[in-house]
Amino acid sequence: MQEAILETLGTLQRCIQLISIPDLIDMGIIAYVIYRGMKLLKDTSAMRLAKGILIIFAAQIVAESLQLNTVSWILQQVFSFGALFLAIVFQPELRRMLEQLGKGQGQLRKFLTGTEVDVVAIEQCINQTVAACESMSWTRTGALMVFERQERLSEIITTGTRIDAEPSEPLIKNIFFHNSPLHDGALVVRDARLFAAGCVLPLSSNQNLSRDLGTRHRAAVGMSEASDAVLVVVSEETGAISVAIGGMLKRHLSPETLRKILVAELMPEEKEEQPPSATASCRVNGTPRRNGRGSLNEQD
Repeated sequence: MQEAILETLGTLQRCIQLISIPDLIDMGIIAYVIYRGMKLLKDTSAMRLAKGILIIFAAQIVAESLQLNTVSWILQQVFSFGALFLAIVFQPELRRMLEQLGKGQGQLRKFLTGTEVDVVAIEQCINQTVAACESMSWTRTGALMVFERQERLSEIITTGTRIDAEPSEPLIKNIFFHNSPLHDGALVVRDARLFAAGCVLPLSSNQNLSRDLGTRHRAAVGMSEASDAVLVVVSEETGAISVAIGGMLKRHLSPETLRKILVAELMPEEKEEQPPSATASCRVNGTPRRNGRGSLNEQD
């Protein structure tokens, strides 16, 4: 028994000695691709399809071992068109993966251009947004705002009307006023300015979202899945405030919590460490605070 263990350890040691640095890099890349692929397919319909493919592969092995020539030949024909089949079946997931890979270009562009962030303008934009959302929450005015970050949303902006205005509470409320021509679309905020309104956003295809979520919330989740943007939603049904980031929806937020999230996501890191100024309070112009809670039956 001891000799068998020593022999196994010796074989393992020889194998490790044969591994070179390129081999480690190669294995690391393959492991990362498999990990990202599994994470991308998790909790989606594609995962069920992947399990089906594995079952077919296992069936082919069994058919060959049992010399079931006809079954084995049919399964081989299926796998001969496997690449094309996978490209068709997993087209949405492959597109999402490529979009995720492309998100890194924003940081490179910022490094090359040396663009500085106007902290004062961002803070003013956050203050006005929180004040407007608090007011619209009280009046139950539906709203959907998109805060652009590193990834540019030029295609989304072309679907709306460009306004390029300085952010202010009255202007935001006027855009989402019920009789306004632009109230049904999304308001895109670029470089701390109200850049375009009435924009059309992609809806989320996530089947695990709550059924009580309406179009605004599904559009917010869908846009956050396809980009690095931060989206703010005010429910027309309940007045509840929500935020969508990275495909995750945080619901029933208070104005104070909304401001903390926007500061954490939009402000430079060195600014986040500073205590909020007196003008950054969610109580603007004497408007009372609201806890942002509402019923779960949101329909917008």
